[in-house]
Amino acid sequence: MLTNFVLPNLAPAYPELFLLAMACVILLVDVILGAACRGLVAALSLLTLFVCAVLTATTATGEPTMTFSNMFVDDLFSDFLKMLVYAGVATVMVYSRGYLRDRNLDKSEYYLLMLFATLGMMVMISANHFLTVYLGLELMSLSIYSLVAMDRDSSRSTEAAMKYFILGALASGLLLYGMSMVYGATGTLEINGVLQAIATGNAYGIVLVFGLVFLVSGIAFKLGVVPFHMWVPDVYHGATTPMTLLISSAPKLAAYAMTLAGVWCCATSRAMAAYAIDHGRPVDCNR
Repeated sequence: MLTNFVLPNLAPAYPELFLLAMACVILLVDVILGAACRGLVAALSLLTLFVCAVLTATTATGEPTMTFSNMFVDDLFSDFLKMLVYAGVATVMVYSRGYLRDRNLDKSEYYLLMLFATLGMMVMISANHFLTVYLGLELMSLSIYSLVAMDRDSSRSTEAAMKYFILGALASGLLLYGMSMVYGATGTLEINGVLQAIATGNAYGIVLVFGLVFLVSGIAFKLGVVPFHMWVPDVYHGATTPMTLLISSAPKLAAYAMTLAGVWCCATSRAMAAYAIDHGRPVDCNR
């Protein structure tokens, strides 16, 4: 029995919690009302994004606030990126309404998956721990895989979703393997702890370098950076136009936040090349 459990500060995560609650409410509305509620689901989804923006603005304190055992951070930079994500996703929802209705693709699942993808982006943006980054990444990625395959009668959409899923699973594996190596080199997965281990020289250099290489490779795939861009033409060509707009906009903001978390570990070490190794121990960077 837990006798010393302390409830974490939920205020920094109010937008995420509200979005999750509303996604569940919208799911129940769709189950109860059925196909007659398509317009209501779209309106509730846009309202959810608007309220999330209000909560993000009202909970902004100007100072970084940690919660959930320092795994989640709320600061001005993350709030700014979240605002851009809200705007991008809302634009896609408004733009895609008529497009989907004309092609008989206007389904409640479309809006629900977009909300869950948005939740994943928000978690990635506010992550201060590599496991939190991964949870947000997978929530976003799995939702987008399903959205790409929304047009089930199109062989191009199905093919694009399968390619995206397979290559995305490979990238996720690279990220996990890189995170495990970073943990082995530094003893922590908290981003600030990794940076501190690098700055103080308490990291096993060769393991850390390989871990960062895997991390950067996985991040590069999510960004569509050369040479990990092989999925971009097929997915953009096979997905519906609103989905192409979504994939090319909002997720890139979350990937940008993840890039800062991963690549910044390299920058604070002065240079990756500084981690030459003598028998598994980091040496002086000036040697």
